[in-house]
Amino acid sequence: MDAEQTTFLRELVSGTPWFGECRGFARTLRRAPRSPGGLLLVGTPEEEPWHLAAHLDTEAGLANLPQLAPTLVRHRIPDGAPPHLAVPLARLEQARKGEAVFIVAPDDPGAPLLERVDDARKRGAAILTLAEDEETSGELLTISHDALLVPENGIVPGFDAAQHLLASTAGEGEGGTGRGSGRRMGFRDRLTALIDQVAGGSADTYR
Repeated sequence: MDAEQTTFLRELVSGTPWFGECRGFARTLRRAPRSPGGLLLVGTPEEEPWHLAAHLDTEAGLANLPQLAPTLVRHRIPDGAPPHLAVPLARLEQARKGEAVFIVAPDDPGAPLLERVDDARKRGAAILTLAEDEETSGELLTISHDALLVPENGIVPGFDAAQHLLASTAGEGEGGTGRGSGRRMGFRDRLTALIDQVAGGSADTYR
């Protein structure tokens, strides 16, 4: 989904109760991490949030919101992964007050992740969740300080679209429209370079 499609989708959902929830969650997402590197983004064992990581990193640069640039925390680290793609689940054991653990859960997060997240909450970290539905993420939702569910009524056409909308909304800043003019190499660019160099493939797989 490109910028034009995201803008069109925002126009379709603007004014709906869900988009109001999305904006509120985006506000929390901007405020919860107090410093760069403090937004710990983690998916489920089956799904890593590559798309959202790339979009949040881009929005952080455009909006001059360094705290919005995520640290991608991974369940499995492939051999040879560079440092920014080699942060293990053990990082969650260091999460503390002033940091936020953001779980993206299109499916069951699993007990090991839930235990780490609950411990992070006890140490003072903010727990934020983007989930597909309440049924598969019920326990996760109970330990989250804030959560955004993808609506089942078709307002948003799927989990991927919800991630695009959330990232673009988080980049609005407190004023709702303004973004900084600075641009730096984003997560997506780094990821593209990594895959081309190490795997010899195309990063389109993660777009």
